[in-house]
This record gives sequence, structure tokens and C-alpha cells, in this order.
Amino acid sequence: MTEPIILSSASLRCEIKPELGGCIAGLWLGDIPVLRSTPASALVSVRLAGSYPLVPFSNRVGHATLKWQGTSHPLVQNNGPEPHAIHGLGWQRPWQVLDQDDQLLMLACEHRADVSWPFAFDASQTFRLSGNTLELTLSMTNQAPTPAPAGLGWHPYFVKRSRSHIAFEAAGRWEMSDEKLPTHRQPSRGLDTDCTPLDVDHCFDGWRGEVLLQDELLRTRITSSLDRLVVFTNGTRDFVAIEPVSHVNNAINLMQAGAGRAEDLGVRVLAPGESMSVQMNIQVERMQ
Repeated sequence: MTEPIILSSASLRCEIKPELGGCIAGLWLGDIPVLRSTPASALVSVRLAGSYPLVPFSNRVGHATLKWQGTSHPLVQNNGPEPHAIHGLGWQRPWQVLDQDDQLLMLACEHRADVSWPFAFDASQTFRLSGNTLELTLSMTNQAPTPAPAGLGWHPYFVKRSRSHIAFEAAGRWEMSDEKLPTHRQPSRGLDTDCTPLDVDHCFDGWRGEVLLQDELLRTRITSSLDRLVVFTNGTRDFVAIEPVSHVNNAINLMQAGAGRAEDLGVRVLAPGESMSVQMNIQVERMQ
């Protein structure tokens, strides 16, 4: 069993559980949780983690069937009774430690083609604490002998407090069906609103790469190299999921159905041996 790993700086503490989906169990500024946080030694389910990686796709592949270059590939329905494949597979696989010190951790995960995903790939994560910032990098390399679709992102759950307020700029929002699949795109300027009454589970595109989340205790700035963002919360949730992602939900199937071009939907196609890499930073400070 891989030991939980604790990174610490003067301001932040981050606990990571490599064997449990390479997830962040918790992130704290002093004794204040930034993410939904559990000590790594006590965390037993990645679905209760503070954050986990999304690789080789984010959100859902509709009805657990990947349609790619004229072929339908059945995937595993990997989230209980839900009929879709969701959040890739990295969150359900153990990751191996490549390097670590007090403020740095590098993890790797190797996938060989199977029923969860028909294309082999290697993935890596880097976690670095620098002052009051957690810096994250996520990468993957196509190890299949043919070009393969690829997507990356993160699924962090930020604590929703009584005065939580979210603000970010975007260009559009994808509306969702009752099946939690995107139907069409509407213009959207993003969000600038209190989180308590918010009911949202949408992908925004044209995101400017920055979110400000602040409440009575913390001001948190989330920045990323990505330009799409999934936001999920409602009145029954004590968190706000703020997820930088590389593509629209169900993007590969939307593209194959002629509902958009690869570049508009964010679908990357990696040649054999080609890689992609994305970044996200979480910067935290106390409210004065």
C-alpha cells in the first residue's frame, strides 16, 4: 500500500493519496479547508476526495459508447447506475510515485487498451506547493499505434460556505438534457453570483482562464491554461465543483455526430507518441 503523501509550505498543506486515483485528499490554508478535505490516511473513496485528475477525457461519454472514426467502442459504465462513462479512468486507477520532496510530488499512471478505454496512453501529474499556491500539471502521451482522441482536466471540490461567491468570464454555456448530456450552446458571459442559491451543472467555453471564489474566510483564485470550465453545485451540496477541462462534455461523440468541429469542441487528436499537457494553479489567502 502506498503511503499517503503530505506536502507543506509556510501557508498550505496538501495531502495526496497516489493509490486512490492519484487524488488530493485535502488542501488546507492553516486549519481552514480550501477543498472538501479529509486526511489522506482516513480517505476511503475517491468520490469523497478534494480533487482528482480527469484523463483521458472529462465529464461524460454518452451511454458509455465512444464513437470514433466510424467505430463504436463500448466503454465501462463506471459510476454506479449512471448509464454513461464518466471522468475518464485515471481517478479509478492507482498512480505510482516518480519523485517527491516536502513541496513536490510527481506521479505516473500507465494504461493499456482495455474495455475502459480502447487506446493505450501514459499519464503523469505534478503537484508543487509554492507559498500560498498549489501548482498542478497533468500530461498524457498517446501510446496507441493509431491517432487517438484525448482530453484532460481536474475535478476539484471547493468548500461552499455561507457567503461563497463565484465569478468568472466566459463566452458560451452548453445546455444539458435530463440525461446530463449537452444539447446546444447558448451565449454566456460566465457567472458572478452567490453560490448558496446556485443550481448549475454546465460546461462553459471561451473561459478566460481565471475564477475567483471568495467567502467569509478565504479568497481563492483558480487559474488554468485551459479555456473550458465545468461548474457544478446546487442547494443540496456543500461544495462547488470548479473543473478546468480541455473539451466540452461528450465532445468526441458530438464531433462524430456532426454537432461541431474538433477545435470548437476542444477535442485533441494525438498522433502515436504525441503528448499534451495542461496546468492549473490554486492560490489562496485569508480574507482580511
